[in-house]
Amino acid sequence: MPEYNNPRKLKLLCISGSPRRGGNTDRLLNEAVAGAAGKGAQVKQVILADLDTTPCQHCDGCIQTGGRCVIEDDMQEIHQDLREFDRFILASPIFFMGVTAQAKTMIDRCQALWVIKYLMKLPIGLNKDVPRKGAFISVGGQNYNDLFQGSVATVKSWFKALDVDYTAELLVPGIEDYNAITNHPTALKDAFTIGQQIVS
Repeated sequence: MPEYNNPRKLKLLCISGSPRRGGNTDRLLNEAVAGAAGKGAQVKQVILADLDTTPCQHCDGCIQTGGRCVIEDDMQEIHQDLREFDRFILASPIFFMGVTAQAKTMIDRCQALWVIKYLMKLPIGLNKDVPRKGAFISVGGQNYNDLFQGSVATVKSWFKALDVDYTAELLVPGIEDYNAITNHPTALKDAFTIGQQIVS
């Protein structure tokens, strides 16, 4: 059967910022992936801790190259994914009231995409007819009222630079022990729902 009559599958990029494999953050992200895949989305998962990424050096090399980072590492592929995909989920635990070093390194390295948007005045998303939406999933060990405030502000700022609407979040405090999320009454189901909703 010809493919041209079939609607294009939404492409969802799921990024884990946790340095620990198989823990609370990964479990939530995996549920979101399952929810999105069940809706027929094309899903790619990225584990930042497994990649070779260097922090932004603020060298302004991306200005000279027209939006291409001059550091040659795994961020080059992530930059391309961030332009080609339609929907995004970043998952990160809270470390000292912020996202992890792995997640923040990735976010800071998106200065190259900032150049494309704000200096070159070009769209970030390559699929112009598809709305770009994003969600943030996070867990933290404490129960502070402002536990997620800094991380949410960071992710919203990052999404704005990527022309991505911040449309959903799952923020779960009081999750300290490894796999403690399995004892939470709703978190895994909520993550599955976010995965479904982000590609709807």
